[in-house]
Order: sequence, then C-alpha cells, then structure tokens
Amino acid sequence: MDIRTTARLPHDLSAIGLGCWQLGADWGEVSEDDARAVLTAALDSGVTFLDTADVYGDGRSERIIRSFLDERGRDGVTVATKMGRRADPHVPEAYTLDAFRAWTDRSRENLGVDTLDLVQLHCPPTPVFSADATYEALDTLVSEGRVAAYGVSVETCDEALAAIAHPGVASVQIILNAFRRKPLEQVLPAAAEAGVAIIARVPLASGLLSGKYDESTTFAADDHRTYNRSGDAFDVGETFAGVPFEVGVAAAREVTTLAPEGATTAQTALRWILDQPAVTTVIPGARNPEQARGNASAAGLAPLDPETSRRLEEIYDSSIRPHVHDRW
Repeated sequence: MDIRTTARLPHDLSAIGLGCWQLGADWGEVSEDDARAVLTAALDSGVTFLDTADVYGDGRSERIIRSFLDERGRDGVTVATKMGRRADPHVPEAYTLDAFRAWTDRSRENLGVDTLDLVQLHCPPTPVFSADATYEALDTLVSEGRVAAYGVSVETCDEALAAIAHPGVASVQIILNAFRRKPLEQVLPAAAEAGVAIIARVPLASGLLSGKYDESTTFAADDHRTYNRSGDAFDVGETFAGVPFEVGVAAAREVTTLAPEGATTAQTALRWILDQPAVTTVIPGARNPEQARGNASAAGLAPLDPETSRRLEEIYDSSIRPHVHDRW
C-alpha cells in the first residue's frame, strides 16, 4: 500500500482508506459482525486510514471502530471523524467553541481516545468557512489537546479554497471521482501548494462507478440512494455524486469498457483518483470484506495509460459535465 504524506497533516495516510459511513447508517442494514469483518479486511489489506463521523448511526460507526481497535490495536492507524451535523438548527451561529468542545468530547468518548487524530467540520453552512472565529475555535481545540489536527469536509470548490487559505487547516475532504472532476481545476493545485491533504470522498459515485447497476436497480428504503436522490435529506451531491441515476448508469457502462485487464470498473475508477496530483487518500466505503479488499488492491494497479484517461474525460464531458460541473 502506498503511504502518502503532506506538510500540514501530522499523520501519514494510506493511499486507499476506508470510509465508514456504511458502518453506521444510511446504506441499509449492516450488522456489527459484518462491520468488524470489513474493518479487518481493510486493515489486513494495508489500509491505515479510517474516516467516520459523529452522526453515522448517531455514533454507532465511531463506537464500532473503538471496539474493533481496542481488540486489534491502534498502532499505525489514523482515525478521522467529523463534527457539525449534530447542530440543530444547522446554521452558522451553531458553530461555536462550546459546541466544538461538546461534539469532540462525545467523539473522544465514542472512539476511546484523549486526542482525536483528525476532526473535520462536516459540510457546515458556507459562511462558516469564511469566519475567522471558526478557525480560532479549532486552534483552541488543538491547544487544549482535544484534537491533533483539524480539517474540513466541503460540498463546493469555493468552500475548499476558502479553507485552504487558513494556515491551520490540515486537510480538505471533497467529492472527487471520474464523474466529479471540477476540483482538478483549482482545489487540488491550491492544496498541493499549501501542503494540505486531499481526502477524496464519494469516489465511486455511490456505487455508480462499480459498473454493477442498471436502470432497474433499486435500493432499500433506508438507503440514501433511495431517499436522497432529490436532496431531500442532505446535499444531493452526496448521492450518486449529484449525477441523475439513469445518466450515471449509462455513462458507467462506457467506463466499464475501459478497465485494464484484471481490474474491475471500481478499481479503475479508484486508480484514476490516485493518479491525480495532490490526492492524499481515497476513502471508498465497503459493505463486505470482498469490497474492502478489492478497493484496497486498486493502489497496486499501474497508473492508467493516457488513452484511458482521455476516454474517461470524454465520457465526463459528453454525459456528466452538464449535470454537475457548475453546481459544486
């Protein structure tokens, strides 16, 4: 597994991490035994970076990770969590130092640590990114020993650029995949220049880029791919990367034809992200050990050849760009 470093983040991260949203909620039922099997498969495959959040299953994901690492050991593993989506109402005024302390204290207890490796603001309202008080409060969390480093999870490229401009921001988590390419234009170059880690989330466009879906595919009622297709629960860009389902299915069929010999469509999509300069880690989720192992093995693929990369760009430009590029 390739291990990547950045100037601002005091942790080395595996090029492929594990997104732990599935272990908490919103992807259908995942038992604790299945969740632990996924974690085992990921770490056995060289993954050293786990990304969770305090709202995934209302803390369930964090608690499962704690129980798992208490038994396996924490050496060499970096756990990032996120905070802010517990704010009710979800308004800029809710993002205060007192709230940050309460949220991180809860995550510290859930994860069983005194100091969180990395805490990220969880897609807060846009004005939060431009408020000096936000970063002063986050700096206070570091000085108090509650967190070792902090970053942001964003919806838009403009939010990412605003955060990168602040010297204390160690990481930016952003949607980046073959169907969401806008961050390549400004965000990744700015992050590289500043030494900020880029954590690529929704790397398979909620499974579209696995190439396994067709127009008749359905999902469970408690799966966000059912209930958030129109953005009714949270930003629609988090579900299928904002691509209309039928459009994405058709485009993914074309991507499937580009997979190198011996590689799956999902591995090809993950390799494309790893090939982008300034990407530190990619955090696909997994519902079973086979998915976790398959995702991790994408780090061992050779970089995609120029013709494959060119064809992926053509698919984006012809089918996907009109639906997503100017929105985020």
